[in-house]
Order: sequence, then C-alpha cells, then structure tokens
Amino acid sequence: MSELPWLTIVGVGEDAPDGLSRASLTALRGAEFVIGASRHLGLLPEIEAEQIVWPVPFADGIARLLALRGRRVVALASGDPFWFGAGSSIARHLEPGEWAALPGVSTFSLVAARMGWPLERTECFGLHAAPMERLRPALAGGVRMIVLLRDGAAVQDLGTYLVGAGFDASQLSVFEAVGGPRERRVDVSVSDLFDKDFAHPVCAAVEVQGAGAVLPLASGRADDWFESDGQMTKRPVRALTLSALAPRLFEHLWDIGGGSGSIGIEWLLAHPSLSATVIEPRADRVGRITQNAARLGVDRLKVVEGMAPEALAGLAPPDVVFVGGGLTAELLHWLEAKLPAGTRIVANAVTLESEAMLSAAQQRIGGDLLRIELAQSAPLGTRRGWKASYPVVQWSVTL
Repeated sequence: MSELPWLTIVGVGEDAPDGLSRASLTALRGAEFVIGASRHLGLLPEIEAEQIVWPVPFADGIARLLALRGRRVVALASGDPFWFGAGSSIARHLEPGEWAALPGVSTFSLVAARMGWPLERTECFGLHAAPMERLRPALAGGVRMIVLLRDGAAVQDLGTYLVGAGFDASQLSVFEAVGGPRERRVDVSVSDLFDKDFAHPVCAAVEVQGAGAVLPLASGRADDWFESDGQMTKRPVRALTLSALAPRLFEHLWDIGGGSGSIGIEWLLAHPSLSATVIEPRADRVGRITQNAARLGVDRLKVVEGMAPEALAGLAPPDVVFVGGGLTAELLHWLEAKLPAGTRIVANAVTLESEAMLSAAQQRIGGDLLRIELAQSAPLGTRRGWKASYPVVQWSVTL
C-alpha cells in the first residue's frame, strides 16, 4: 500500500462543521497542522491540530505551507478547491503524490440550485482578484451568470460595471454566506442595488438584460472594439487572418508587430485555454494593447516592448506565429532557423517589397499565398461606387 500524502486539501462550506464529510473530519482529526483563512478556521469543530492563519497576500502562504512538508497537514479552501479556488494554486507547487483533495459543494452548484438554473448553461466567474471587465465577452441579453465577488463592496462595483456597459436592466440575486445558517438572499434590479449593503462571503446570480453592445462570438469583430492609432488589421482581413491562424486548444501565439493588439486579443477570445505574446516596438502602442485587452476582458496576454527578432529571444515558444508589422527578411530567416518543425506561420504584407519577401519564402519552404482584395461602397459624386483598399498578400505555412 502506498504511503498517504502529507497534505490534504479540504473544501469547507458555510455549513461546517455539520456539512463536512466523514473523510474530511477524519483528515482534520488526524492532522498535526491545519492552515486556512481565519473565516474557515472559525467554522471547524474542536480539533487538536495547531491552527495557522493563511497570510495575506495569498502567495506568502505557499512558503508557509511548504515548510510543513512531511508533517500531517490539512489546507482549507472554499467549497470545491479546484473551481476558482485555491486548490490549483497549491497543487502546482507539489508533486502528484504529495497531496489529496476532499472537495465540498461549490458555491456555483449551491446558487444554481437556489435559482433553478442548469449549471451547464450558466456562465461562472471567480472575480475575487480579477477585474469586472472579465465579464465583457459574456455580456448579452438573456445570459445567466454566477459571479463570485471579493467582498460586499464589490457587489456595488458589479452593478456599476453593468450600468456602464449598457446592461442596466439586469436582475441580480445576491447571496451572502450561501449554504450556511447565515445565508441571506436579496433579489434586486441593478437600478435599485446602490442603496443596499452586503457582507462577505458574497456572490451574485445575474440575469443580463439591457441594450449594451454585445461582443460577437465570431472572429473579425468591428474595428471600433479596439482603440487604435490606425495601425490595425482591419475587420475583414482580421477574420481571414484568424481563420488562417486556426487556433487549437492550449496553443500559444506570437503576434509580432501588435499595433492595437487586435489579432492577439481575438485569438484569446476564441477559447480560454489559449495564450499569446504580443511583440510591439512602440511604447505608446504597448500601452494601448494592454488597455484593449483589459477592456475586452482577456488575460493570458503578455505584451513585450521590443523589435523582432531581437525581442523574441527567451520568450515561451509559440505554436503559431503571426507577423503583421515590421516584416523583414532578417525576421523571416530567424523564424525559419529558430522555430521547431510543426510551428505554423501566417504573415500579411501590403508593400511590394514585403510581397516579394513572402513570394520568395513560399518558393523556399512552401506554404500557401493568398491575395486579398477588398472594396467598400463609398460616395462618388452624386452616386456611389467601390473604393478599393490596398491588397493584402497572406502567406501561411507549417514549418
């Protein structure tokens, strides 16, 4: 029989100690040390273990926990530790055999049961330490979401954000200490929210309503979603470019010559498992890319200020590379020489010189060339005609 792990991660609900499973109670009674937030420690039955309050900031508690390695330890977390909980933050510092987990009922499950909502069709967000903008991609009339919040004041922040985004007709059910004897529910519209006080731990079930702008699901979002100085892959070409980039689960993108960051941001909007690094030489554009990403609610975006290929050294390797600005022969040769087989590259060119580079690259290593010519209707005297954009040549290849 294998040796038991030294650490057990126990999910604690507001109904503790009565709601703790037999296995969780056994782990607590057999522990030498129990570490957790003071609120969680206060919910426990009488135990002989030494109790340690998890420090703030959270990261400081990791070192305190690891110093106990080899002793019998229980770490407390809210509900299900691996659903917007502390479980994954702890487990990433440990080998698989070092820990076991005993999850409790998640807040999402409890609230969905109170609301009568199918959890598989409800958006779930943990905003304990994340900005309200994280909600932006999911905001649309009829959407139901459950939002875990930092504290009582954050309920007002949520209302303010919904109003600012144009969803001021939304309905909220705010839950305090859900699942425990202190549980309280307040059903309120956003407009009536601001004269009410709420206490931690708190979450909100939101039925989104209002006339706010909805972020489309398909790539090629309207240009006005992005702040730009004009250096941006425009909507139709962006849609074709994202199609060529063909994001797959858990892939990492290098967006070289980010401009407004629209390509990298739309890549991230495709799926939460994706990540991206944007490389941009101009400091003002670096700031704009960061602001665009934050406003549209995407994380997993790293922005590097620098000129490629020099700025590429030391970066996490990509699965896919997009070159939208600063295309040079030196950069293309660097990518060919440094990137492993299987890496996909998509590059867009507008000038005759950069077109020639892509044509030569295709002759050298293959791939596909696509010429994109677009025109939009525009006034022409008293009538209307077609106004052509500069043609774009797109090269896509798998090394």
